[in-house]
Amino acid sequence: MSTTDPNTTSAHLRARDLQREARRVIASSFIGSTIEYYDFLLYATATALVFPHVFFTNLDPLAGAIASAGTFAAGYIARPLGGAVFGHFGDRLGRKKMLVLSMVAMGSASTLIGLVPGQASIGSWGAIILIVLRVLQGIAIGGEWGGAALMALEHAKGGRRGFAASFTNAGAPMGAALGTTVMGLADHWTGDAFLEWGWRIPFLLSVVLLAVGVFIRSKISESPIFREAVEEERKQGDRPKLPIWQILRRPKNLILVMLGGAGGFALQAVISIFAVGYAVDHGADRSTVLYLFAAASIVSIPCVVGWARLSDVVGRKPVMIGGTVVYLLLIFPMFSWYASGQAGWIFLAMAIGLCSHAAIFGPLAAFVSEQFGTTARYTGASLGYQLATLIGAGFTPTIITSIFAKAGGEIAPVLWYLIGMGALSGIFILLTRESMNNDLETYEH
Repeated sequence: MSTTDPNTTSAHLRARDLQREARRVIASSFIGSTIEYYDFLLYATATALVFPHVFFTNLDPLAGAIASAGTFAAGYIARPLGGAVFGHFGDRLGRKKMLVLSMVAMGSASTLIGLVPGQASIGSWGAIILIVLRVLQGIAIGGEWGGAALMALEHAKGGRRGFAASFTNAGAPMGAALGTTVMGLADHWTGDAFLEWGWRIPFLLSVVLLAVGVFIRSKISESPIFREAVEEERKQGDRPKLPIWQILRRPKNLILVMLGGAGGFALQAVISIFAVGYAVDHGADRSTVLYLFAAASIVSIPCVVGWARLSDVVGRKPVMIGGTVVYLLLIFPMFSWYASGQAGWIFLAMAIGLCSHAAIFGPLAAFVSEQFGTTARYTGASLGYQLATLIGAGFTPTIITSIFAKAGGEIAPVLWYLIGMGALSGIFILLTRESMNNDLETYEH
């Protein structure tokens, strides 16, 4: 008669439970990030198509566009602050609590944006309130990303960390697609009333998504690696080190991931903001362009995950460098397609741009997070990632809009600026150590 070792059976059950929980955490990271980025990137679409006509009507069209892009940048300026604050408490109190809090902040700010009166009603106060709420959005997303990425990363089995963490970043194109689709439907349904009140509908729907997101995130477990790190500190009687000090006393990794990620965010911002307005200005229908961007965003989601899975095999750096090179080689043809006014060519430009960018974006969550030790990982990863977004995406719309204006509507100077940004980031990615095989359970790197 054969017998089964109860210890072996128990171990198998624990392994299955861990796998099941890891899948649940990954799904939560994807859904939660989708909701957060719906809110954050919905603002990007409104920046290009709505806000110049609602909050900056006293300015000429170009000045209004630049002012609107400036309010967009305010969110990116606030993101590193959110990363530092949420990162500190996430490294001390846990990842899960900060995820729920960041979602509440984001959903509340987005819903209130849908209620802000325009310039015709309260003058410049509308723009001031808009900026305050955009800053709150930035603080929230600054805390959200690090928690979601680390929960997926720290629950994952070795050799699949890039794949697991990529679902956090895959939430960005899904959120962009959802937000753009809802904005496009609002434009279609409300017609001439879109700029009067129709644009508010997608923002007001944030309160529904907030309820869904908080419910989902309340059901997941805390990171096991974080729990072990806290327990180890207690056993050794160590006084908890200030996370921000652990990062700043050896800032090399922070600087490398910050500058290495900046170019990718600049290239992303160009597609989601500048290219949408560029295509509309060259004769494409506004609603059609929004739907095309949503479709291309959905196409890019498996690319984000697929490129991240490849990075688990060949390394983060080769995949990210390859994506940067392909995007930059095709940037001139892509913008000629945007200017064609033809839906097919515009979709092709967006799909190629987003799918090549996905090779940067997919491995990025693991690439950044793996550079830091457990007890300061939330702080380090959040700061590195959010500073990269500030440098790359926060100022890019304003800069390239100004370059475009000074060049008299000539696109080439804008594209050469982007090529320079991408090449610079590629150099810093090369200088960063390959992190695919880093030991996450080392409490300090």
